[in-house]
Amino acid sequence: MILSFSASCNVEEVAASCDAVRFFQLYVYKRRDIAVNLVQRAEKSGYKAIVLTADTPRLGRREADIKNKLIVPQLKNLEGLMSTEVVSDKGSNLEAYANETMDPSLCWRDIAWLKSITNLPILIKGILTREDAIKAIEVGAAGIIVSNHGARQLDYTPATISVLEEVVQAVGRRVPVLLDGGVRRGTDVFKALALGAQAVLVGRPVIYGLAAKGEAGVRKVMQMLKDELELTMALAGCPSVEDISRSHVRTDRDRLQSML
Repeated sequence: MILSFSASCNVEEVAASCDAVRFFQLYVYKRRDIAVNLVQRAEKSGYKAIVLTADTPRLGRREADIKNKLIVPQLKNLEGLMSTEVVSDKGSNLEAYANETMDPSLCWRDIAWLKSITNLPILIKGILTREDAIKAIEVGAAGIIVSNHGARQLDYTPATISVLEEVVQAVGRRVPVLLDGGVRRGTDVFKALALGAQAVLVGRPVIYGLAAKGEAGVRKVMQMLKDELELTMALAGCPSVEDISRSHVRTDRDRLQSML
């Protein structure tokens, strides 16, 4: 699992609660000492990688948050480091907090800085193009997560499944490529694997399950995805994950080429 920096339990509490493989998701603040603190706590607590979210130099315009005047709770991982209380009368407290605290100057050069403060591998989340995938490898990323931030950052951003193959081909198996976004069924997992992803990330469905039935709901969501994937594999003639290949899916590009 990837633990969000804004999770309702802190790094240490999650580490003590399970022995699963854990990564830590990081935003970089204007105060770089906060990032250093979080990364070093994650490494000390046995997390296996840092996932750097790179698509948020500024927070996207989230109109529902503005309308509802969203308020950010005090984040457990930031207790004793930074307050999330921001005085704003312009709608979303989250937007005001992000604009005040997050570092909009974060750039490719900062990967070297991040690597200097930890021995953990760094995955870059938010890659959507061939060019950025190549650049991520050049600056030392140990993995790439194809993600559009749940389509919450920029209107008309491409669906991640539509750009996955472009990124995979650019990477050429030099580092793992994971897909994030839009995974709702086992067939979605199958398509992502067929197009070259090594794994998929599941966000919203887990929250839906948690909201509906707590821990049992999360277990049910994961079991549903697993069962649907296995059924899809059986019907597609794939006895194992290794048997899933590009020939098992057709994309819009394939259909267009067949018409020309």
